[in-house]
Amino acid sequence: MTNTAAQKAASTALLTDHYELTMLQASLADGTAHRRSIFEMFGRRLPDGRRYGVVAGVNRLLDALERFRFDDEVIAFLAGRGVVDQATCDWLANYRFSGDIAGYADGEIFFPGSPILVVESSFAEAVLLETLFLSILNHDSAVASAASRMTWWAGGRPCIEMGSRRTHEEAATAAALAAYIAGFSTTSNLEAARRYGIPSGGTAAHSFTLLHDTERDAFTSQVDALGKGTTLLVDTYDLTEAVATAIDITGPELGAVRLDSGDLPSLAVQVRDQLDALGATKTRIIVTSDLDEYQIAALAPAPVDAYGVGTSLVTGSGHPTCGFVYKLVAREDAEGTLLPVAKKSPDKISVGGRKYALRRRNSAGVAEVELIGVGKPPVDDGDDRQLLRSLVEAGKVVGRTTPDESRAHHLKVRDELPRSASQLSRGEPALPTEYIGDLQGGNPFDPRSHQ
Repeated sequence: MTNTAAQKAASTALLTDHYELTMLQASLADGTAHRRSIFEMFGRRLPDGRRYGVVAGVNRLLDALERFRFDDEVIAFLAGRGVVDQATCDWLANYRFSGDIAGYADGEIFFPGSPILVVESSFAEAVLLETLFLSILNHDSAVASAASRMTWWAGGRPCIEMGSRRTHEEAATAAALAAYIAGFSTTSNLEAARRYGIPSGGTAAHSFTLLHDTERDAFTSQVDALGKGTTLLVDTYDLTEAVATAIDITGPELGAVRLDSGDLPSLAVQVRDQLDALGATKTRIIVTSDLDEYQIAALAPAPVDAYGVGTSLVTGSGHPTCGFVYKLVAREDAEGTLLPVAKKSPDKISVGGRKYALRRRNSAGVAEVELIGVGKPPVDDGDDRQLLRSLVEAGKVVGRTTPDESRAHHLKVRDELPRSASQLSRGEPALPTEYIGDLQGGNPFDPRSHQ
C-alpha cells in the first residue's frame, strides 16, 4: 500500500476524546444508547469585530466520516488500554454510521445560533462523532472566516495563501483549502494543490538572492529558469537599485515585483512610480509581510496588485477557533416520543428541538434575518433561501461539493449580505438570528436579551 493509499484508508476513529467512548459504554449498559437522538452544531457568538462567519471543512468532515471505523488495530488498542469493556469493543467493531446529517454547505455564511450541522441517529452512533466533527469545522471555519474578510477588502485583487510554515503540516493543507473556498486565488502548499486541485504558485525567497554573489546574478538566474513573467523579490538590499536592475534584465515584460518589508503603502507608490518611469507599466506589485484584513484594508488605495498572506490567515487572524459546540437537542424517551432537551447553564444556553434554517431576503435579494424554525421549517415568503442541505442519508454520503463549487457558493452568498457585514470595527452580527417556535427563556442569541 502506498503512503497516499494508506492515508486515505487510515481510520479516523481515534481522533476523538476518551469520554465519548465511556459515555457509549455506560449508555449501552443501561439501554439508552439506541434512543433516537438529534445533535446540533452551532456557535453561540462571533468573535469581536466579526459581523459574519464562513463554514468550511464540510467535505473534509464527510471524508473523515467514511473512514470512521474501529478496525482490528483500533479495537486492540482500546482493549489493551482498558478504555472500554469487551461488550463495547464488540459493538464498536461493527460501527457504521447509519443516520442522517444535514448541514450548511462549505462556503456558506453563518451567525450565532446557526445550526451548522444537524446529526440524527441513535445516541451511540452520533455521540462518537462529536470531537472529530468539531475539530474539523472549528479549524477550517476559523480560517475561512478570516480569509473571507481579507478577500472582501482586497476588492478583487488576488490573495495568495502562504501560511504553511506557520502551522501544523496537516493544518496547513486544510487551511489552504479553507482559504480557497473563501476566495483566495492560489496556495504555496503543494500537498493542498495535489489533494484538492487548488492552483499553486511561488518563485523565490531572500535566501536565493543571498546565495548569489550579486543581486543581478540572482535575478538573471531566476529569469533564465522561470521566464520574464516571474516575480522578483526586490527588497533584500536596496529597493530602488533592485527595481532598476530587474527591469534592466527583463525589460518591460517583467511579471511582478514583491515587497516583503517596510512601510508597504508608501513603498508601493514609490515602486509603481519607478516601474512606470522605466516603461514597465504592466509589471505588477505583490506585497507580503504578516498581512491581515486590517492591513489589506489600509492598502486599498495603494497601487498593489496582489497580497500574500500567511500567519494571520492560518491562525484565523487572532481567532483560531469558531467556538462551535455539538449539543444534544432532542432524544427519545422510554416510550419512543422525541423530546426537545437543552442545556441551561449560565452563558452556555442552548435551544432544544430539531432546527430548520433559512435566510430571509428582501425583494432585492439582500439578506435580512437568519430565521430558524424549532420543530418545523419556517415558511419561505418567496425571496428566502434554505440553508440546510442533505449531507448524509441513511449512512450514505450524498452532499459532497468540489472546492470550486464551494468557492463559487461562498462568493455568491457573501454578495447577499448587507454592506455593513464588511465592517472591521466591533458591532453586532450583520444579520440577527430569529427563532420561530416555543423558546422557553427567550432567544439566547439575541444581543438585546443580554442587556
